Amino acid sequence: MEQQLHKPHRKSGKEKKDKKEKKQSSGEQNPKAFAFAKPGKLAKSAARSQDIKERRLHVPLVDRLPEEAPPRLVAIVGPPGVGKTTLLKSLIRRYAKESITDPQGPITVITSKKQRLTFLECPNELEAMVDVAKVADIVLLMIDGNYGFEMETMEFLNVLSATGMPGNVFGILTHLDLFRKPQTLKDAKKRLKRRLWTELYQGAHLFYLSGVMNGRYPDREIHNLSRFLSVMKNPRPLVWRNSHPYSIIDSYRDITHPTKIEENPNCDRSIVLSGYLRGTNFSSQGQRIHIPGLGDYTVANMEALPDPCPTPAMEQALAKITGKTGRRRLDEKEKRLYAPMSDRSGLKIDGDAIWITREKGFNFDKDTEDAERGEGEEMIVGLQAERRLLGQTENGVQLFEGGEQIKEVAEDEDTGRKSQRKARIAERDEDEDDDPEDEGFASGDEDQEFDSEEEFQESKMGKMFRKSNDKDATEGDVAFADSDSDLGSISGAEDEDEDDDDEEQEEDYDSDEEAAAMRWKDNLQSKAMKMYGRKRTYHTGDLARFIYDESLSPADALKRWRDTDEDEEEEDIEADEDDDDFFKKTKQEDEDKTEDRLIPDYDYEDLAAKWADEANVDALRRRFTTAVRGEGDEDGEGFDEDDEFDGIDDGDDEGDGVFEDLEATEDQGAAKPEDAPQQQTADEIAAERDANAKRKAELKQRFEEEDREGFLNDKANARREGGDIQEFGEDEWYDAQKAMIQKQLDINKEEFAELDERQRAAVEGYRAGKYAKIVLEGVPAEFVERFNSRTPIVVGGLSPTEDRFGFVQVRIKRHRWHRRILKTNDPLIFSLGWRRFQSMPIYSLTDSRTRSRMLKYTPEHMHCFGTFYGPLIAPNTGFACFNSFSKDIPGFRIAATGTVLSVDESTEIVKKLKLTGQPTKIFKNTAFIKDMFSTSLEIAKFEGASIKTVSGVRGQIKRALSKPEGQFRATFEDKILYSDLVFLRAWYPVKPHRFYNPVTNLVGWQPMRLTGQVRRDEGVATPQLKNSQYRPVERETRHFNPLRVPRALAAELPYKSQVVQTKKQRKPTYMQKRAVVNKDPDEKKARAFMQELLTIRNEAAAKRRAKKEENRNAFKKKMAENLEKKEAREKRESKEFWSKNGRKRMAAENGGGGGKRRK
Repeated sequence: MEQQLHKPHRKSGKEKKDKKEKKQSSGEQNPKAFAFAKPGKLAKSAARSQDIKERRLHVPLVDRLPEEAPPRLVAIVGPPGVGKTTLLKSLIRRYAKESITDPQGPITVITSKKQRLTFLECPNELEAMVDVAKVADIVLLMIDGNYGFEMETMEFLNVLSATGMPGNVFGILTHLDLFRKPQTLKDAKKRLKRRLWTELYQGAHLFYLSGVMNGRYPDREIHNLSRFLSVMKNPRPLVWRNSHPYSIIDSYRDITHPTKIEENPNCDRSIVLSGYLRGTNFSSQGQRIHIPGLGDYTVANMEALPDPCPTPAMEQALAKITGKTGRRRLDEKEKRLYAPMSDRSGLKIDGDAIWITREKGFNFDKDTEDAERGEGEEMIVGLQAERRLLGQTENGVQLFEGGEQIKEVAEDEDTGRKSQRKARIAERDEDEDDDPEDEGFASGDEDQEFDSEEEFQESKMGKMFRKSNDKDATEGDVAFADSDSDLGSISGAEDEDEDDDDEEQEEDYDSDEEAAAMRWKDNLQSKAMKMYGRKRTYHTGDLARFIYDESLSPADALKRWRDTDEDEEEEDIEADEDDDDFFKKTKQEDEDKTEDRLIPDYDYEDLAAKWADEANVDALRRRFTTAVRGEGDEDGEGFDEDDEFDGIDDGDDEGDGVFEDLEATEDQGAAKPEDAPQQQTADEIAAERDANAKRKAELKQRFEEEDREGFLNDKANARREGGDIQEFGEDEWYDAQKAMIQKQLDINKEEFAELDERQRAAVEGYRAGKYAKIVLEGVPAEFVERFNSRTPIVVGGLSPTEDRFGFVQVRIKRHRWHRRILKTNDPLIFSLGWRRFQSMPIYSLTDSRTRSRMLKYTPEHMHCFGTFYGPLIAPNTGFACFNSFSKDIPGFRIAATGTVLSVDESTEIVKKLKLTGQPTKIFKNTAFIKDMFSTSLEIAKFEGASIKTVSGVRGQIKRALSKPEGQFRATFEDKILYSDLVFLRAWYPVKPHRFYNPVTNLVGWQPMRLTGQVRRDEGVATPQLKNSQYRPVERETRHFNPLRVPRALAAELPYKSQVVQTKKQRKPTYMQKRAVVNKDPDEKKARAFMQELLTIRNEAAAKRRAKKEENRNAFKKKMAENLEKKEAREKRESKEFWSKNGRKRMAAENGGGGGKRRK
């Protein structure tokens, strides 16, 4: 048998096919694998993402919010009886853990380590609502859930939208406990939420407050609201607030001298207004402000005060110095509250009076122990102490807390000062810190906390803080003494007796080490003031201030800067006294005087001799650009750059060039011929041209590369100088602009940080976030008499342009909820900028951009232009208008809203003027017209003007007639009649009234009233003029001759145009021949009356038939329904019957049943 050959298996067709299709990858993506499943959905999502991106982009604004930002202003707005005061009490209780029975004015609380909130309850007055809308950062809109939206809420929302809507407006529903059914409550919440979203924006937050418990809202609901307020971000700043300084006044005092008030109670007052500064910087001198309701004033004096409610941001600095661990949350005892106008803890300060309020009665007995007293009662009890001298106690005199009590003082003959001690002004160092409020310590608490993170420098501290290991008796170091009196003089020179006392104290140091380590922190502020209170010499900032002080001579300025004469004299006084151990100069001051001299050491005599030479002074003067060259030179030569001059060494003149007077002659100091530059050769000129061409090509190529996106071009010089030369497209442009703005802010901050606080205030002004007092003079006495702490007082800064007055052009629209349209020249109250004033606007429209035509009334549902006299405000500023601020007006009080278009000193508004006349003589197409003008001069102004008759015949004024006066000759396109009236359409310029009446509601204000309102208030009858009364007009009937066409002309007319005239009927017609039954008028009246009765009867019968038909149709419908129900019932009963009986029949037929049949 042959051996079988084992052949390899043949591959299947599938494997061959896979091998053919499997090819090596080319490295490119498969387009089918990355295709979109739903292109329509993709397009929608892409469009939505692009819309979101575009909505995020806006014009970048400079964020002027400082690091130490002022408290955010939270305005609580709503109609009366909605629960504003209850909400304010609840929020204050939540944040400050204190109860205020009658909150008034702004109330500031601390919410976190670096954030504060100022709560303000807006009264139910339209003036206050308008002012609060301009300054509020957060608005809590109170809404009565049981009643719904009220008119005050809608008015405030519209004022917000007109003047600038803040980013944080929240609705709060109250009185929800009055709903009995849960479903009704749910429906009311949904309805009010939708309505709020319609007025504000979709998704506006709405909070719910169910009921009142113990005079406050539930803690959980208030906690949710407070957490939302605390973690809120700063919204986009409004343009008006970002360009104007302003402040909310929370403290007020009258500082007028009492003698002036006694002499004249109505004299002008001087007042002090205090509050946190906001917006931009207040000018340090001559700042113009406007107080809404009071008027314009110039700030007499302005001063920054210590912050009455500082944030606890200084914990980190204190932890770094003391070694403690900084707390990460706001402690309960640091939850401070600043409410100067409210009765905090039963104590309220109102000017010179102090009011103490207590519900359970007063207890002023200081011997009573464990008595609950308020802050006011504790103050009264503290004033009941016996009259003693400063530091006097029962056992002697004690100068410092915890110090030794001195009972007797040894009498020496040579004791006491021989001259009066001079005042020493404590000035701070520029290098220590930039913020005057952050001195490295805090006041008012035993646990002192430092705001700055810089550590104390050992060389600048007193002896008790130095870490010197030298125990030499000459230095007299004290290590953690038991009391301040044991320390002796902190910064003074020690005597041998004090050294002995120090050695005795060192023996007891080990036992009291821990107690002393804590005791040295007592009175840390006073110790630091003693260490840093002395005046620093040779300070650069002081030198700049002394030099520009015109009241000081140069010698006095130099003495003050050196601080030599006063300090030497004072040092001699102190050196001669042996008894004054507490106030002696330290040896460290001599070291500081040599170390802090930041000026080089010159030979001043040599310098004085050098600069006494006029030649050197002239040479120095020529170095400045303002110097006049060629004048006053004795040698006749100009200034040479190679002259010897030791004062200033310019080094190289490359880049600046050497000055050469091309017009001067050789005698006047021009360059000599041998000094002139040599002529360039042809090769040099060609090389220079090639270099310039190459440079231009490089610049062009660079420009094309950089300007590929159209943004990074040569106009972005500031960005390239800052090193930001990366390319970016349209998407990154907005971020790049914000980066540029932030970079400029950082540069400004760095530059201003080098100045001391006084110079910075003079240059930059008082920054936002400071707590300052503003002194105003010349305030009316009515402001003091009518002052109400519940009314918010806003101090708004004015720009120089806003102090000027002129005509303001605006785009205005009547509010759709206002009942009446507005009339031209009717007084209207404008809320524009900080001001509220009354003016008389003129409304107009443009005719194809050619003229502004006056309107008597505003359009019904469209914008128009308005012009009025008032302060000049920047364009695009929104405003709101009111007819009156009175509460008695039942309707919607906002009359109109709009924006400012432009400001100008003049206006061009015209109105129609129709002049009518009558023809006196008619000569074919020419006529003489009378009664249109009175003089030939008026006619000369209108020569060539178009005129027209009532019948439509057009004409033109030609020339005035010599006699009679006032008549003129005119030509027309056709002959006119004597009965025609000729009229001339002209335009008459209209000027707005220069009327400006500021709304001074804080001192009493009377608005301008219309004539009809004055007559109605005074009870004066309206005069009836004879010519204004209506009377019947009798016009004669005019008879016109019929049109007569000549026969010759009629014969030549075509057939269509021939005049058809009917001939008279020779025979009587049928209508003439028919018999008339009766022509009696009484019978006609009776027939007409019967016809009317029949008509009424037929109409009543028709109505009756229609009613019967309607009833019949309803009855038929009811019978049909009953029939359907009957058939359904019968069908159901039949089905039930057969379902029961059918089984029995089937069983009987089939013999079923299983039982035996009974016989």
